[in-house]
Amino acid sequence: MALNFSASPDKLDGPFAELGVTLGFEIVYIDEDMLIIDKPAGLLSVPGRLPENFDSVALRLQHELDAQIRTVHRLDQDTSGLMVYARHADAHRELSRQFHDREVDKMYQALLLGHLQPASGEVRLPLRYDPEHKPRHIVDPVHGKSALTLWTVCAYEGDTTRVDLCPYTGRSHQLRVHMQSLGHAIRGDRLYAPSWEGESRLCLHARYLALTHPDDGRRLQWHSPPPF
Repeated sequence: MALNFSASPDKLDGPFAELGVTLGFEIVYIDEDMLIIDKPAGLLSVPGRLPENFDSVALRLQHELDAQIRTVHRLDQDTSGLMVYARHADAHRELSRQFHDREVDKMYQALLLGHLQPASGEVRLPLRYDPEHKPRHIVDPVHGKSALTLWTVCAYEGDTTRVDLCPYTGRSHQLRVHMQSLGHAIRGDRLYAPSWEGESRLCLHARYLALTHPDDGRRLQWHSPPPF
């Protein structure tokens, strides 16, 4: 099943570009209802439970921009790329509904270990949290929740495969576990790759996001080139 999403990002300059320097990440789009940011790898989407894990995209936005900003969805700490945050309760409710009803289009790009074949396909394997090996998740046909990932090979680069990944469902660690199940873990994955030492980051990036504006109904899309 071929997947082909493309778009040009809206670039902001002036005060919002300066704010991006303060925040440590780029604000790609902003209006009175929502904003789109490009999260760097290594930064949490929301605060963790322990004080040393409080630093996050949400906390920085609330402190530096707007205390009313609300989280709509999350990316793993090690994953980079596009995220949407709501600026008030009504926008949060509508954006959350779109994610729940699978009306949001998302595309990730990853570098996989080895050469994945054929050129496209899908992984349909149920997943669950593995409490005995925190924070890992595992495939479990009996107790796992349904999960579906579509994939398309973009290129073979040396001993790796550049691949586009479309998660039809949004389970925690879904892309990482599904690629591991194919025998081609994501490069730099400290949880699921057989050998990740020496890699500077997880090579997984949320490169495309499309949704309907929560107020005026426009269909909007953004694209962020992978930094690897």
